Amino acid sequence: MTEPNELKVEALLNIINSSAREAMAEYKNTGHGVPGIDANTLHPLDFATDTLALRKAIRLLEGACEQLNTILAPPQHTAYNFINNYNWACTNVATQSCIADVLEKHPEGLSVDALADAVNLDKTKLARVLRLLTIRGCFKEVKRDVFANTRLSLVLKSTNDVGFNLQHQRGCHEFAAVLYETMTNQEFARSNEVEKSPRAFTLKKQGKNNSFWEMDEEACEIFHKCMLGHSVIHGSYTALHYYPWDNVSSVVDVGSGIGTISIPLAKMFPHLRVTNQDLPETLKLSRNTWERNAPEALLDGRVEFVPLNFLEESPVVGKDVYYLRSIIHDWPDNEAHVILRNIRKVMGPNSRVLIHDCVLLRKFEEPDVVADESTKALEPALLNFGSNTPYQDDMTMWLLFNGKERTLNEFKNIGASAGLVLTQTYDLVGMMLMEFRIAQD
Repeated sequence: MTEPNELKVEALLNIINSSAREAMAEYKNTGHGVPGIDANTLHPLDFATDTLALRKAIRLLEGACEQLNTILAPPQHTAYNFINNYNWACTNVATQSCIADVLEKHPEGLSVDALADAVNLDKTKLARVLRLLTIRGCFKEVKRDVFANTRLSLVLKSTNDVGFNLQHQRGCHEFAAVLYETMTNQEFARSNEVEKSPRAFTLKKQGKNNSFWEMDEEACEIFHKCMLGHSVIHGSYTALHYYPWDNVSSVVDVGSGIGTISIPLAKMFPHLRVTNQDLPETLKLSRNTWERNAPEALLDGRVEFVPLNFLEESPVVGKDVYYLRSIIHDWPDNEAHVILRNIRKVMGPNSRVLIHDCVLLRKFEEPDVVADESTKALEPALLNFGSNTPYQDDMTMWLLFNGKERTLNEFKNIGASAGLVLTQTYDLVGMMLMEFRIAQD
């Protein structure tokens, strides 16, 4: 008779097999086949904005593989791997020195001597960095001391939105180092204020200004370009394909940035009238971006730019949809309530609020707030499908702003506090699109 633990392992193997085959089928459906780990070109699916089926398969595959490793590996091995991981540091070296950009000019490979000269780094140390990354399929050693790009390393190029994002993801490790200290510090430990985040704690000790949102023009431009990469990483563009935008006439992009979502939205649905609302300095960058990427929308008069501080003001009145992407997670509950309450004040009877954010899926979430069957992890998968990313993102929000990623129930409660009721959810993997309407008295 097979014991219960062995049955769990067999179930995980079945999930790995079925989800891997689903992912393979998605690649084959493009007519280009399954990509190779050492391919030196991107796959057509890597450019697609609708990869929901692939992302759902990978969510299960990652979760099952992680749990299988945890079950079968000695616990000391797994615990050691928790902290003995320098992929981030080596990736940082690669992005800061633009290794992928240099190697793109040498598809057959470049010697580490020549590569080190090109980026002004020590060749022996650079080779050690690259060999660690090649284990994960990021770069490849085509022969001894000769390296070339792979499909994975190509996204690290400085001209790639993802590469640009990763190139500027350097601060959180410094703030993470003081996490325990902030949890025991009398002033910071029990505070949820933005000014009491680990980031603020670190900068205060260094005697620096800790206001994240007070940026000069260069820093503002870097931040919003990073958000383009963030959207690719998290599959944000999937929202363009799964919400009924055909039934919408007007949309306000609250905290619009430079138009990361509103530009492709206006292009895909030319009937929409789009209002971009953000701080004045951001809207200046936004207008320039629209002029480069969607001048026809400006010429048609379908787009407007209206300054907004959403903590102090309400957006424009009476639009169909008020859309917030990666906004609410930046803020503690009090500020999140204020943002939604300010929107509620100007909504018409048929207006909707669309919150597009990461949602933490938990095994013991209340049954009435589970989005749908697709958000229930298969047994015996880890909680949240075993996906590490949403909980890592939650830590990032904590470290930076004392913000947080939330469960669906937490979103429901914040909406209710502002007079809104959750009416529809769209599982976009990692992130979710949540539709709220005015609550009926």
